[in-house]
Amino acid sequence: MDVLGDPVRRRILELLADGELSSGAVVERIRDEFGISQPGVSQHLRVLRENGLATVRAEGTRRLYAVDAEGLREVDVWVGRFRRFWEQRLDALGTEVARGKRALRTTPPGPDPDPDPEDD
Repeated sequence: MDVLGDPVRRRILELLADGELSSGAVVERIRDEFGISQPGVSQHLRVLRENGLATVRAEGTRRLYAVDAEGLREVDVWVGRFRRFWEQRLDALGTEVARGKRALRTTPPGPDPDPDPEDD
C-alpha cells in the first residue's frame, strides 16, 4: 500500500492499465503531468516493478512496461476486507433511489405550487 500511496506511481499504473507502454511513453506523459525528469520516472517504474505491480520486457532497445495482474490481485484481496463498508452504503443508496422513483411514478401530478402570473 505504501507504493500506491504515491500519486505518480498510481498515475503510472493508470496509464499501464490501458495497455503496455514503452518507458519513453511513460516518461513523456509523467513529465508533462508532474514535471518529473526521466531518471525520476525511471525510479518510480523500478519501485512498481520491484513491488510486483508492474512488469517489464525488452523489445530490442525498448523497455515495455505493463501492469502485473498478480500484484494487483494481492491489493484487491487486501482492499476486499473493507469492501463491505462501501457496498452496504451503495446498496442502501440504490434502495433509496428506487423508492424515490416509485414515489414519482405513483404520485399523481398536483397543481403547480408556484404558478407564473404572466402565463394567465
